[in-house]
Amino acid sequence: MEKRGIRTDRGNINREIEITNQKLRQLKARIVKLQKWLKEETANTETPTLADYIQSILSRQAPYGRSHISQSIYNIKDAANMLNFLTANKITDTASLDNHFKNMIGRQMDIRDELKPIDRRLKTLEEHIRQAGNYQEYKAIYKKYTEQKPKTQESYRETHHREIALFEAAKHYLDSAMNGKTGIPIKSWKTEHAKLTADKNILNEKYTALKAEVKEAEQIRRSIHSIIRAEQRSQQPHPRKARGIDW
Repeated sequence: MEKRGIRTDRGNINREIEITNQKLRQLKARIVKLQKWLKEETANTETPTLADYIQSILSRQAPYGRSHISQSIYNIKDAANMLNFLTANKITDTASLDNHFKNMIGRQMDIRDELKPIDRRLKTLEEHIRQAGNYQEYKAIYKKYTEQKPKTQESYRETHHREIALFEAAKHYLDSAMNGKTGIPIKSWKTEHAKLTADKNILNEKYTALKAEVKEAEQIRRSIHSIIRAEQRSQQPHPRKARGIDW
């Protein structure tokens, strides 16, 4: 009967079922599309970092000139260094920026504090070695002086006044430095001096490199704070505008 164009109850039921199924398929497709959209949005909901924020400000301000932001910031290299610095150090906000800078200063001061005792010890060792050298160099002359007969001893001292004075000063110094020990450990002092000098050179290289990094980081930090302050000022309503007064 349906084939002959005569509608039947069963045919009407089947048609209603088909319409319902079609609506269900459409609804399912919409749900799948919505689920896909939600998944994509969820994947893109990471909190913007400070680098993202600064980059967005620079991109937005660049076409309008440099009146509010330092000219150097618009240098492509400077901007790239700034953003690379923030990204490489995983700096997400101004608080972490300031903390990172403080940590850099702290590391610089730690190296300086490591250098201080090394410098003190090197100066002490240098004096030990210098006095030991005088002791050994003028020991023979002083021995001859003590062996002189009373008649010639004074004359000998006058002739070798400098050498004898240096020897006596060295002996007095070493007696105090050795603290009763016998034998002058000049070889040991020189070995320690060489090691500490090498350590000092390494620390000086680290200090110099870190000092340069701190200088660059401070410039970046100042630029970032300058950008943020300029952006905040631009977002504030003008006092005359707020009262309904136009320029």
